[in-house]
Amino acid sequence: MLTSDQMRFFEEFGYLVVEDVLDETAIIQPIRAEYSLLMDRLYQTWFEQGRVSTPPDALDFESKLLNAYQAGCDWFPPMDISLPGDRIKADSPMHFGPAVFDLLTDSRLLDLVQCFLGSEITSTPIQHVRIKLPATDVRQDEIRPHITTTDWHQDRGVALAEADHTNMVTVWCAISDATVENGCLQVIPGGHLQGMKPHCPKIQTAIPDGLIDEAAAIPLPVKSGGVIVFHPLVPHASLANTTSSFRWSFDIRYNKTGEPTGRPQFPEFVARSQQAPETELTDWRIWQSLWENARAQLAQQAHQNIHRWASDAPYCA
Repeated sequence: MLTSDQMRFFEEFGYLVVEDVLDETAIIQPIRAEYSLLMDRLYQTWFEQGRVSTPPDALDFESKLLNAYQAGCDWFPPMDISLPGDRIKADSPMHFGPAVFDLLTDSRLLDLVQCFLGSEITSTPIQHVRIKLPATDVRQDEIRPHITTTDWHQDRGVALAEADHTNMVTVWCAISDATVENGCLQVIPGGHLQGMKPHCPKIQTAIPDGLIDEAAAIPLPVKSGGVIVFHPLVPHASLANTTSSFRWSFDIRYNKTGEPTGRPQFPEFVARSQQAPETELTDWRIWQSLWENARAQLAQQAHQNIHRWASDAPYCA
């Protein structure tokens, strides 16, 4: 699927933009429909509770997102494809639907991932939806990187040390066009060759100031249906969304089957296997139940950290 020149580019710079990976009809439209229905249900509940005042019939998807956010109704947790990084409760909201599962198991996407990992591919449970508001509408106290700008970090830095030698790639999937204006990703080309940087769990889990050359960063615009594959050590962040519309993406990760995921308390699954095809997960309902079972178990346990960094480390001062 990829040329030798593309593979050499990835090895040298730590990322690769690949357009036209996700089919509009088979993947993108069902995701939009699934999330629109989810938002319809959330907004209807909040309207009936009197928490939002504008009738739902008068609003489209983005208008419901914005109205709810401005009213203090939090739609991110019930839309995210993960459990929270802090204390997990028996009713912690999350979303694991068929359209998202079809994204994670899309054959064309897995063909791409196979170029980097080989044929034994596990879907890593470090994954999120990101629906970025226009910067002018973001509250001053909003710190979540899934809604506002994302600080500089390495994906290996937001996992546990068990995965420091895992063969893994991140695939950043554009559901809407990602542009410089609406807050696309930016990366430090070649930064993966400099190894792991310390991170600080401050506003976000991020690389401390002065440890990377931010002046070397380049933006990576990509159209809807395109993806960015990047090495788990390449430093990256996002720009601010300076438009009046939302910017929508998923970041998902895959690792070579049998190697640690870096988040062992969350469920992984085999997305592709040529050696043992019977181990592949093909039913989204089983995927959903894996997360429901994990939530039930984790709600009864002490909180488990999702990274290894301490806020009182010297580099965090």
